[in-house]
Order: sequence, then C-alpha cells, then structure tokens
Amino acid sequence: MNDRIFINAVDMDGAPVHVAVQQGRITSMASECPVLPHAEVVDVAGHVLLPGFVDGHIHLDKSFVGDRWHSHQPVSSLRERLAVEKQALASARPMVARAEALMAQAAGFGTMAMRCHVDVDATTQLTHLEAVLQAHAKWEQWLEIELVAFPQAGVVSCPGTAQVLDQAMRAGAQVVGGIDPTTFDGDPDGQLDVVFDLAERHAAKVDIHLHEPGEICMADLQRIAARTEALGMQGRVAVSHAYGLGDLDDAALQRIAEVLARAGIAIMTNAPGNHGFPPVLKLREAGVRVFSGNDNIQDAWWPFGNGDMLQRAMLVAYRSGFYTDADLRVALDMATHASAAVMGKADYGLQPGHAADFVLVQAPNAAAAVATAPYARKVVRKGEIWQLPEAVAAR
Repeated sequence: MNDRIFINAVDMDGAPVHVAVQQGRITSMASECPVLPHAEVVDVAGHVLLPGFVDGHIHLDKSFVGDRWHSHQPVSSLRERLAVEKQALASARPMVARAEALMAQAAGFGTMAMRCHVDVDATTQLTHLEAVLQAHAKWEQWLEIELVAFPQAGVVSCPGTAQVLDQAMRAGAQVVGGIDPTTFDGDPDGQLDVVFDLAERHAAKVDIHLHEPGEICMADLQRIAARTEALGMQGRVAVSHAYGLGDLDDAALQRIAEVLARAGIAIMTNAPGNHGFPPVLKLREAGVRVFSGNDNIQDAWWPFGNGDMLQRAMLVAYRSGFYTDADLRVALDMATHASAAVMGKADYGLQPGHAADFVLVQAPNAAAAVATAPYARKVVRKGEIWQLPEAVAAR
C-alpha cells in the first residue's frame, strides 16, 4: 500500500491540518506538512476532516433502496403495519440485492460500520439473517456490521421466537434484541428474562426497541437497568428510541437518567419526525451515552432516508434545537464516536496509530458540516480514496 500525505485539510475547529498515512494507518496529524519520502501527495483543498461515520441502528432487511418506489400505506396499529410490511417485502426485489444496495449507498456517504437489526422470530425464522449475512459477505472489507437478532413480531406473544433467537445467536448475530416488553408483548418480565438469559448464555450484547410512552417507558427502563447491573453487563446494553423519555418532566427525567448512567445503558435516537424523543443534552449531562442511527430507510415504515449519517446528524441537531457549534458537534459525536463505542470498535478515530478511515467534507469546520450536510466529500478507507467498486456500480 502506498504512503500518502493528505495536505490542506482542516480539523473540526477549522484549523489547518496535514495527515500522513503509512500502511493504511495514520502516522501524524499536524499543522505543518510532514516529510514522507516517496509518498503520494493528495491535496484535499480545505475539506474538513471527519472520522468515518458509524450507523448505530439500521434495518438492511427492510429497505426498498435498489427497488422500485413503494408508496407509503397508512395503518392504524403496529400489527397491521407488520402485515403491510410482509406483503410489501414479498413483492420486492430479493432481500440480498436490496441489502447490498443500501450498504453501497451508505458506504458511499462515508459509513464505515453499522449495527443492523434483522427480523428474527418464529414467523421469519432465519431467512432475513441469512440474506443479510450473504449480502455482507461481499462488503466485509469495506463495511463492518454488528448484527442484532430483532424479534419484530414479539418474544412472548410469538411462540417459538425464543428458540429462533437462540439459533440466530449461533448463526452469527452478536446482539440480542427485544421490543416493547409491556405494550407489545404484554409480559415485560417474561420478555426480558428471555432476552437477558440469551445474552448471558451467548456472552452477547442487548439492544431493545422501546417505543412505549412516558411512565411505561420509565418502568421498563428500570427493569432493563436492574437486569443489566445484576449480570454485570454495564456498557453492553442499549435501548433504541426510548420515545417515552421525551414525555417526562425534568425531575422524572433526572431520576431515570441517573439509573441509566449507573447501569451503563446507552440510548439510541434517530430524532423521528412524528414522535417525541430523548432529550439528548440532558441525558449526556447525566452521564448517559446517546448515539444515533438512520433506523428505517425507504421501507414500509416510512419513505424517508438515504443512508447518509451526516444528514442524520443534521436532522438530530435540527429536531433537538442545536444551534451552537458545540451542540452541532454533539450531533456529530452521536454519529461517530458514540456509536463506535456502543459497537465496541477499537482502532477508531482521528489519531496517530489508528486506521486511516475518514471522510473529507467540503465545509469550513465540523459544525458547518453538520448544519449543511454537503454531498461533496471524499471517503478514505485504510488510507486510500475509496470509490464504489465497478462490479457493484454496474448492478
């Protein structure tokens, strides 16, 4: 691999920086241009240097990216939505092709890793997991994926799902999922017993979808925290969405935030347009790790999204009322370092010795990049400017 110097970049604050890369790793980052004999010099013309993006929550098996446009169908219940989704997926292009199309799109925007929730239950068995694993096999050199066995149809309310979740963990999933233990499954203790038992047996992480309102959300978070601490799983449990945290008054929010921080439970939000969502800054101030992901992208749940985590950071900032440079940088952190930490990524970030995986964006600093989410950017993987492989682009 050729040595390279990326000159005339700017750091997150907008200060000049030059980056030297050898054998795919950053060797120096300095305001003065380093001397590296025989290195290729790449002038990046003032682009801001950002760490590679990490999508903390995505559904590769559901997306219609790479397929025809599917008009959204309104429904009146969650179970009706699941029925509409199954019908839409049955008439779509093969799941492998669609998952790969979304991987390509996200990678092109600069995503280096993602946590993918894949439907696994007694109705779908392992078909979705097998499709995503097949698609990822072509992309593993460019895109790291952590797989969540997600029981979309319920755990207790869908008999046989517990056994299929166990099979999924043996087949390659690294995280045990769950969904609305009280309002959907109707048995919070029963669902959480299954989820945490599987996590303990497989030495796996946990990531639970929680769409429940205020007090119900708070009660289930307390249950999740109790199990997390009892099993010594601090730092290995996440709750996705946690809409109900946006319903609480300041005193209740502070109480549950302290519980989450003590248990080391991370909270994922994509700042959805039709729901309240967790107050990011207040949770962070209490010591809770808050990260972000795209969630559903152009599927039966909603028609929005393109896989760009910089755009997602902008949407999180917009909905959160982030105006200052410092707050805009928080939204970027949620799409980079915070998500990387939840995934347990080592060797991540812009510092000497780490892998030279970064994104160069046409913006004067990191805050401006979040506020404007420009498409003009260069993606660098292992020190090489990356382009969509021709074999993939031709499909």
